[in-house]
Amino acid sequence: MGWRDTLARWIAALVLALACPAWAASPFENWAAVVVAGDWHAHSGGPSEAFDNARHDVSQELVRMGFKPDNLRELSVRPDLYKSEHLAKSTPKAIYDALVDVTARGPEGCLVYMSSHGAPNGIVIDQSILPPGILGSILDRTCGERPSVVVISACFSGIFVPELASGNRMILTAARPDRTSFGCGESNKYPFFDECFLQSTPISKDFPSLARAVQACVSARELREGMSPPSEPQLFIGPQIRPVLPLYMFPTPLPPARN
Repeated sequence: MGWRDTLARWIAALVLALACPAWAASPFENWAAVVVAGDWHAHSGGPSEAFDNARHDVSQELVRMGFKPDNLRELSVRPDLYKSEHLAKSTPKAIYDALVDVTARGPEGCLVYMSSHGAPNGIVIDQSILPPGILGSILDRTCGERPSVVVISACFSGIFVPELASGNRMILTAARPDRTSFGCGESNKYPFFDECFLQSTPISKDFPSLARAVQACVSARELREGMSPPSEPQLFIGPQIRPVLPLYMFPTPLPPARN
């Protein structure tokens, strides 16, 4: 199937969903999602719940946005600490296996969210580094050509953009390829980027507007706390998915909170 046929199919399905709410409660009900916490250490080396807090609460927010819990998998480096959540342990193979599972259940779209430490050659997943090329292969084999949103919250995560960039993907990263991100201390509830993501989803209308809101939120937070140099979250939107994403509308945005 060519890109024009694929685009026409997406648009027809979304127009029908928007016109007939009884036919589809949410444009994301047939999307697959995997959310990964890749580490449990603060930047000091001490323990931190920041990545697992992000993993848990981002997953909850996706469900609020209309993703089906049955089509969503969460992975943690320390699943035994969260036994009631029935998590898989974070490894590159587990990420692949989770995506194989949920993409079979949710064939219309694909979302991957990863929160961890980063390095100039990839993102930390437990005791290893997951490089851009391997993640790209995982996405190619599982998400394929369906519309896909990839969010990577880690230092140096901009290195993933060139490898993952394709026409059907939107990629949002917490930092430039040569910059760190912030908020991975022992006392942080979330990394700055993840906190901004969670703050921005209720007031955004779609993924492009969410990405811009997250970028602005991170910039303001870093400026307010004197963090330098700025992390400069990166955004890529492929040409095929660009006209489609505004049709995947979030629940009605909430009005900004008043002081």
